[in-house]
Amino acid sequence: MFRSRMTRGIAAGAAAGLLLAVSACGGTTRGDEEEAAETGAVGEADPNAEIPEGLAVSYLPKQLNNPYFTFANTGGSEVAEELGAEFKEVGPSEANASSQVSYINTLSQQGSDVIVLAANDPNAVCSALNSARQAGAKVVTYDSDTAPECRDAFVNQASAEGLAKVQVEMIAEQIDGEGEIAFLSATPNATNQNLWLELMEEELSSNPDYEGIEVVDTVYGNDDDQKSFQEMQGLLQTHPDLKGVVSPTTVGLAAAARYVSDSEFKGEVAVTGLGTPNQMREYVENGTVEEFALWNPKDMAYLAGYTGAALAAGQITGEQGQTFTAGRLGDYEIGENGEIVLGEPTRFNADNIDDYDF
Repeated sequence: MFRSRMTRGIAAGAAAGLLLAVSACGGTTRGDEEEAAETGAVGEADPNAEIPEGLAVSYLPKQLNNPYFTFANTGGSEVAEELGAEFKEVGPSEANASSQVSYINTLSQQGSDVIVLAANDPNAVCSALNSARQAGAKVVTYDSDTAPECRDAFVNQASAEGLAKVQVEMIAEQIDGEGEIAFLSATPNATNQNLWLELMEEELSSNPDYEGIEVVDTVYGNDDDQKSFQEMQGLLQTHPDLKGVVSPTTVGLAAAARYVSDSEFKGEVAVTGLGTPNQMREYVENGTVEEFALWNPKDMAYLAGYTGAALAAGQITGEQGQTFTAGRLGDYEIGENGEIVLGEPTRFNADNIDDYDF
């Protein structure tokens, strides 16, 4: 049975007050966190349960002024329209570790049934999320995960191994398997970025096909266009023998390409990573970027919305092996630790980039 939004709001406010009181006394204990985590999986799943109209579905991206999330969350509004839900998008202007906490608390107090979150930090938002879950909200992370005990499910863009592998393959092909490379990442605490970096380094060090490639630096642009631009400039000044840069973030890749496009390094230093076709089209067309990759972020947010709705309806509880239908995307199965994988990444180049518009 679904509580009214007014009742949810009162309960959420009480939970938020409890959170503040506990924080004032020195924070929550591990036992408190585990108890809160367990509230998200109470009861048995009913695959035939209907998704009720009027669900309050709220999206909280890493930052609101990021074009990637602006496009991605159109998938959320699409879900809301299909399900007769109420769609809301809120978030900070800067992607730092604690910037999302106040928004989570407010959404909980307002009675959001579903909170869809791209976490800036795996742990900084956990207390707020578990408070929201105790108040009745279902929490789905997308793009960047929290610690598993802080949410009900995680929609991953693609397998982390698949994304790492495709980026290593692209840079190796573009520098003929030999030379110095560097990474231009987002924020130092971004869980997805750090995992991809780790897996790329493992792939480079363990695969004999890449023994001629050396990673000489990793820098962070904080998903800010100007800082990423400056970090790219700094990399090329610091490492004169650099052959390529991999940027597993759409903001960083576009900024890196823009710098190289107007410099003497165009055609000399390969730039690749994860980007959107509309951001990267001009750099592919002018020869700055040969190839890059990504998933469809709109589909990722769409899948996250349906996941949240299925959780709210009781079709799933987030347990491994459960299945549900995500609208036009079809059927999905929940994997280990509540992870749901959208699909394989797509490579974009001069041959196919005009087939995509996002």
